[in-house]
Amino acid sequence: MTRPADAIKHVSAIGFGFAFVWIGIQHFTNTAFFEPIVPEVLGDPAFWVYASGVAEMLLGVTMIHPRTREKGGYATAGFLVIVYWANLNMWINDIPIGDEVFSTTAHIGRAAAQLLMIGLALWIARGKKEGDFLASNPSEEGKEAATLTGTNLQ
Repeated sequence: MTRPADAIKHVSAIGFGFAFVWIGIQHFTNTAFFEPIVPEVLGDPAFWVYASGVAEMLLGVTMIHPRTREKGGYATAGFLVIVYWANLNMWINDIPIGDEVFSTTAHIGRAAAQLLMIGLALWIARGKKEGDFLASNPSEEGKEAATLTGTNLQ
């Protein structure tokens, strides 16, 4: 039987994955939003916006599919650590998005949100293997009964 926590993790992975795909698409449809925060040292901002958009779409797909979810979750956590550099660049250099420069409180909120997303990606990565919550596992009672009868459930 499926535990409720497994179902919640499965649904969270799908939702987080679709959110990543959507944000990745935004990197192609609204490049002007993302380009200003690319650190100058990296060079051509458009390249980095498109590259990170592709990465976000791919990472989203890996979290949606149960077979790739573990690696996708870990890769997403690593990606979120790396791309925080752009948010930090925005904070340190008071780079506006549109006509708005974020307050320190808003930047702290963004940092907290980034940490929460990293935590969510790691939680998703630590899920069950092989089919995620869709795979049925024998209950503890079933394992105990099998041990008593000498039956191997695996």
